[in-house]
Amino acid sequence: MRPVIPYVTAALLFGLGVYGVLRRRNAVLVLMAVELMLNAVNLVLVTADTTVKAVLPHSGQVFALFVIVLAAAEIGVGLAIVLQLYRLRASVTVDDVPLDEPAPAVGVAPGGLPTPESPGTEGAVR
Repeated sequence: MRPVIPYVTAALLFGLGVYGVLRRRNAVLVLMAVELMLNAVNLVLVTADTTVKAVLPHSGQVFALFVIVLAAAEIGVGLAIVLQLYRLRASVTVDDVPLDEPAPAVGVAPGGLPTPESPGTEGAVR
């Protein structure tokens, strides 16, 4: 068997996945692009397993199963993050996600306690 066709197909799938990760703004579509990349890796592993006589038989198929398990866990965690993002922001646009911590409100210490200079603490015990 000539392994050129599966390798070219895997390269096209991986390239399409990279393009999807870099260009998409919707978080669900980014997760789908990551899945395309993982499936391209699975195709390479299974093709290499069938064409190359390795010391361990069916090792490429075993690694492909590990990648499938990893993909299932990634989708579970990724969708949970996307759902929480949608609940907080009402949008799943990746560009709108702040990557730094928000600054604390004026007059509130990091623990949530009012600071001495905040309004309403004139009679507070120090």
